Amino acid sequence: MSEQLAFSLPAKEALGRENYFVSGANALAVAAVENWADWPLSKLVLVGPSGSGKTHLAMVWAQETEAVVVSADALDDPSALAHGPLVVEDLDRIAGSRADETQLFHLHNLMQQGGYPLLITSALAPARMTFVLPDLRSRMEGTSLAALEALDDALLMALVMKMFSDRQIAIKPDLLNYVMPRLPRSFEAVRGFVMKMDARALAEKRPIGKGLARDVLAQIDAD
Repeated sequence: MSEQLAFSLPAKEALGRENYFVSGANALAVAAVENWADWPLSKLVLVGPSGSGKTHLAMVWAQETEAVVVSADALDDPSALAHGPLVVEDLDRIAGSRADETQLFHLHNLMQQGGYPLLITSALAPARMTFVLPDLRSRMEGTSLAALEALDDALLMALVMKMFSDRQIAIKPDLLNYVMPRLPRSFEAVRGFVMKMDARALAEKRPIGKGLARDVLAQIDAD
């Protein structure tokens, strides 16, 4: 067959280190996370837009350090968490909530007292966020920061291939070459494109090829 057909298979995101592609756009952030033993005060804030690979990179670190992973808005018992390496996801979601900020403040202090490494992810840098608690703001702004930069061509290509692979769809080079110059340079745009390709291929019983890609890109432009 000249083009890859779509099958109704569940999407499963690959989150291992071998699935994390390093390019000029994220090399510094990856190096910062991997050098966790040298983090000042044993803590780091990893910043990047939604879909930028923050969670993937955090999960790689969690696997390597046997860290617990928890959302910033689910810190019900800080004392139960401060017993080893820890990932706190989505700092930006709790800025402005006194209750959530208080829990994170206590957790941060317990982690510091115990000397345990703490990795915090956020869509925004702490300096760009509005905190209720001045003490939490000072601690977050005083934490070393690693940023995931905008997509370059190498990372864009790897991301397209990975997101199709996560859905168990193999794409041919001609399709990749067609979409590369036409896709917006954002992680969310790539994710939306792949999701729409998969959904329309299944709904319309069409092969995943340039014809479908042309229609999906036109739909994205119209939206």
